[in-house]
Amino acid sequence: MSSTPILRTEPLGFVWTTPDPFLFCVHHDDRYPAGNEALGPAASLDGRNLGRDFEPKDGWRMYHGHRVPGFPQHPHRGFETVTFVRRGLIDHADSMGAAARYGAGDVQWLTAGRGIQHAEMFPLLDRANANPLELFQIWLNLPAADKMAQPHFSMFWDDQVPRLREGGVEVTLIAGRLGECEAPRPPPSSWASRADSDVAIWIIRLAPNATWTLPAAANGSNRHLYHFEGSGLRIGGAPVPDRHMAVVGGEVALELAAGANESQLLMLQGRPIGEPVAQAGPFVMNTRTELQRAFDDYQRTQFGGWPWPSADPVHGCEGRFARHADGRMERPAES
Repeated sequence: MSSTPILRTEPLGFVWTTPDPFLFCVHHDDRYPAGNEALGPAASLDGRNLGRDFEPKDGWRMYHGHRVPGFPQHPHRGFETVTFVRRGLIDHADSMGAAARYGAGDVQWLTAGRGIQHAEMFPLLDRANANPLELFQIWLNLPAADKMAQPHFSMFWDDQVPRLREGGVEVTLIAGRLGECEAPRPPPSSWASRADSDVAIWIIRLAPNATWTLPAAANGSNRHLYHFEGSGLRIGGAPVPDRHMAVVGGEVALELAAGANESQLLMLQGRPIGEPVAQAGPFVMNTRTELQRAFDDYQRTQFGGWPWPSADPVHGCEGRFARHADGRMERPAES
């Protein structure tokens, strides 16, 4: 009798199923047209459900934006967002007064903790050519002990994100360790900052017909592999349908083998937090009582208010940067 290392598979929808300690994952891949003077699309918005445009009309979406694509002012409490931008740019603004423009391989790791408001807009800077945008946003839960931590964000610029290349294989380390290579350190209150959490977020790219052995995870860790591009992938000798997620056991090493086309996968791995999850929209707590308190606190305090002149701020023609709440500025090495 043959056995398979794949415990189950499911097709990839717009939002991807994730294991504890993760909460949510989405892959945004929009082929935006040239931009206009407001950094929005130089195209008609007729026929779009502005404010809630999630249909990929003409290959792109406005999401909650009305003039610039993206996600205007909204709150979070009780978890973290990890955003990896492969192409295009994001303009960040938050209730702490911090701001950033990042993309082209950069990662932002935001601890919402006790409460933050932020906006994530997608400025279309090129007025002569298309403005493609591709990013992953992953929500990582916080344990009860850290749900009310001080909000915090870190920038990992493209040149700080390790990429291991071996033959026809490239592994991008957003979180975790692979051999002697380690991703940048997560924020201090993150579940991923704990030595025994075994959190790993990797993008694995396999050239046509390439093979690579994925090392074993720690005992008890959850591991999901999301085959978002390519065809003919095999995991441990078992075929994986195109654009499917595969749940695999983490306790053994697995051979990944591409077919005749390049394959790309996202891996989410980690030791589960193992606590109750009570979620309502942008708030993730442990109990319904805590959820109600989150809504009450937001109504009362607005999590510090909103220091920006609009709900959807963009940062002009500025290059990539991060301005933290204390006024400290940072830029990628090449800027």
